[in-house]
Amino acid sequence: MSSVSHFAATSRRIVMLLWLGWVAWLPLPATAHDVAGALNAVGSDTMAELMLRWGEQFEEQRPGVRLQLQVAGSASAPPALIAGTTLLGPMSRPMQDDEKAAFAARHGYAVTPVVVGKDALVVVVNRHNPLERLNRQQLDAIFSDTLACGAEESIDHWQQLGLDDPQGSIHLYGRNAVSGTHGLFRRRALCDGEFKVSVTVSAGSAAVVAAVGDDPRGIGYVGLNHLNADVREVAIADGQRDVRPERQALRDGDYPLVRDLLIYVNRPPETPLPEVERAFLDMVLSPSGQRVVKELGFVALSPSALMAQRRALGLPALAREEP
Repeated sequence: MSSVSHFAATSRRIVMLLWLGWVAWLPLPATAHDVAGALNAVGSDTMAELMLRWGEQFEEQRPGVRLQLQVAGSASAPPALIAGTTLLGPMSRPMQDDEKAAFAARHGYAVTPVVVGKDALVVVVNRHNPLERLNRQQLDAIFSDTLACGAEESIDHWQQLGLDDPQGSIHLYGRNAVSGTHGLFRRRALCDGEFKVSVTVSAGSAAVVAAVGDDPRGIGYVGLNHLNADVREVAIADGQRDVRPERQALRDGDYPLVRDLLIYVNRPPETPLPEVERAFLDMVLSPSGQRVVKELGFVALSPSALMAQRRALGLPALAREEP
């Protein structure tokens, strides 16, 4: 190539790059869908990754919005909603009656629950443990000494379950008291009984999985989406059949430790949500938002449940599409 031709080609590239840079800095035309501002949420550790993925998806659609998420546990959501420091409180357990009453007393109206997916609590053992199933009484007798589910004695050693290996005492792992996982397991698996003081507690389900994966005599409970190759799930016996946390069993309510994943919303009656929160929930309760639920190992809402949640928030209807 001659020097003249090379100079001409280089000049064209420079002009093109300058033009592209100028275009990139041009303000985008305003649309009716522009949303900007901070999106605050306080609550569940179980839902942290879900909220962050939704936040990333939302920020791609609305570059002017930034998610500010605090994940101290489900128990942190009600105080933040009551105080008015957030409008969104993700929780992996239902609000308790006293929490709802405190919100209503402060604001003069009820808090709005929004179901955004389904999850299950899963009992896990070390990958080398051959235990396959537990009934409800056995599960309670392992984790609790109050025996509220009807067992006759506490189960403290693996031999009481008919196992030759592992041998010795059972090592218990679970979540701390501010966790929705802790509260739901206590109500459902322990029949509102109390945990044994020997339970080693952790702030997150990932830590419980890691502990059980490192301990051949360990057993714990975690959210479904935290399973990995270091642990094995244990089926829950319901009469003559063993029920596992599979998608259809969760949707039908057959698995005894199924739970709703919720976002509680501070929404005055007959008042539309602020634009940022409304747009975020519109995305969460859409096929693309529900695909994130499935990708992270949770169970997406059925089309009818999705439509019901959208109607409750005054969001426009969607075409009936499987999330």
